[in-house]
Amino acid sequence: MDEKSGNTPKCPKFKMPKVSISMAGKKKYTVDDLLKIMAKLRSASGCPWDREQTENSLKKYLLEESYEVLEAIESGTPGELKEELADLLLQIVFLSRIAEEKKEFNFPGVVQDLAEKLIRRHPHVFPSPDRPRPNPRSAGEVLKVWGMVKESEGKYAKRNSLLDGIPLALPALERARRMSERASRVGFDWPDSGAVWEKVKEELRELKKAERSPSPRRVEEELGDLLFTLVNWARFKGISAEEALRKANRRFARRFFRVEKGLRQKGKRLQDSTLEEMDELWNEAKRLKGGS
Repeated sequence: MDEKSGNTPKCPKFKMPKVSISMAGKKKYTVDDLLKIMAKLRSASGCPWDREQTENSLKKYLLEESYEVLEAIESGTPGELKEELADLLLQIVFLSRIAEEKKEFNFPGVVQDLAEKLIRRHPHVFPSPDRPRPNPRSAGEVLKVWGMVKESEGKYAKRNSLLDGIPLALPALERARRMSERASRVGFDWPDSGAVWEKVKEELRELKKAERSPSPRRVEEELGDLLFTLVNWARFKGISAEEALRKANRRFARRFFRVEKGLRQKGKRLQDSTLEEMDELWNEAKRLKGGS
């Protein structure tokens, strides 16, 4: 919505040219070429699968590609990251094309909005002649600038709670961190990591007590409280619990693959092996490269 007039802006005019057969086999493609290819895929003479897709059907691919980008970052392989970023970009171009067909917005409009937002939210880098230029000296001070800019945009006007706006679809550990960070901004927080650790021990005692209860729901609640508190202890230590668990999952997978490989080298299958045999290979895997 236009902040000055209060009117909803029209979709920027953008006529997609027809895609010629010569598009295939080019040595170098541009963003315009990419948009033409997407338009062709969605056209009557394009691909049946691409034509059938909707915003809802693409949600699972958007989420999947986002996680594959994270994995590529953690792998430290530039070529893999480049490939996964391309796959993620495809989802953005795809969704933009669907919106364009419905005359809602298009990819150039997405780029325009992003550029305007980056400039607007960095007044210390791109100063406006009609506003004072802030001078943040740290990342924390920049966050405060962003908060003031968002407030001036009316970003928080329709929120009934400080926690509104945190996506429900976030992984649970990450959402717990985000909620706790929001609450900490108004002083609803522990004084230090030591106080959080005492709360961790308290929650662990409560979980052990609940374990003796006949109610699985109570055990679930206490386990949730313990996990939530551990997320906060990690936050005080500057650690993302979500990232820590994701890395732990990767370590487990790598070590288990080595267990499987070791058993195959001995001519054995997992189901025919003893726990002692698997433990021995597991411990060997932990010793390799510091247990990575």
